Amino acid sequence: MNLCTSRALGLALGSAADRLLGDPARFHPVAGFGRVAGALEQRAWAPTRPRGAAYTLVLVGGTTGLGLLADRASRTHPLARTAVTALATWAVLGGTSLDREGRAVAALLEADRLPEARQRLTHLVGRDTRTLTAGEVARAVVESVAENTSDAVVAPLVLGAVAGVPGLVGYRAANTLDAMVGHRSERYAAFGWASARLDDVLNLPGSRLTALLAAGLGPDPRGALRAWRRDAAGHPSPNAGPVEASFAGALGLRLGGTNTYGTRVEHRPEMGDGRSPTAYDVTPALALARRIDLAAAALAAAYALARSWRRARPGAEPRADPGAGTLVP
Repeated sequence: MNLCTSRALGLALGSAADRLLGDPARFHPVAGFGRVAGALEQRAWAPTRPRGAAYTLVLVGGTTGLGLLADRASRTHPLARTAVTALATWAVLGGTSLDREGRAVAALLEADRLPEARQRLTHLVGRDTRTLTAGEVARAVVESVAENTSDAVVAPLVLGAVAGVPGLVGYRAANTLDAMVGHRSERYAAFGWASARLDDVLNLPGSRLTALLAAGLGPDPRGALRAWRRDAAGHPSPNAGPVEASFAGALGLRLGGTNTYGTRVEHRPEMGDGRSPTAYDVTPALALARRIDLAAAALAAAYALARSWRRARPGAEPRADPGAGTLVP
């Protein structure tokens, strides 16, 4: 079993662990990274882009470096490489947690427990939820499911397939920093710029693959592609736009509208031609997200296996493995 085969098996096992077990209940490495990042921010913050870029470089670069060390340490032991990749994949994926939170909000809405649904929604979104109507809560859940299917599942799997453990953990570090300091506010407008832009770049392939899978696996492929082509550019995020538009078109919904973030109000263009979401539209959105999760895991593992088979062909030239920093025959 060569390194790419180990990577494929590790990605598949890690994806299965996330689906079956969800996030680790204690000592979650992403939570630990967040605590380190928060402590460093208190010392490093300044209202300048260079200071924020240095902060991002130290944290994302350091995390990626640790992933590279783990890859190198296991490069001569395929079973160890499989285990390390599986653990990293399990740690960085968040599909099951997203599913649980979405179902919890939907259940509260269906039981007419709107105040509790608003509070539970804060686990999924950064917008102000205190005055949202039931329909607005449902819209927020569907939008979050769409965006986080890309951010928390598909994008890390893409980078894991290409670059192994360094790609997995480096992506999750960048995405976590974007959530912490990359949003638009007076404090983070300059300091969080580098984190936000790095996350945008790393999410580009994953978001497009997510939008394609939403179109291919949803009930209305033509509607998904039409909404993506027509409406995605109006979204303020270059990556959330294609994903949310494709989900809207695939599910026959209309997403977008006014969102409040503290003192900042965003008026987002509508995406899709359907009706406004209700509590009963969350379940189909989550079902579509689960299908996308499974397809993305299969594609990531297949890509890694294809690289393995290509390198195993007689006469194939050895190539550098970006995840291991060494030549793989």
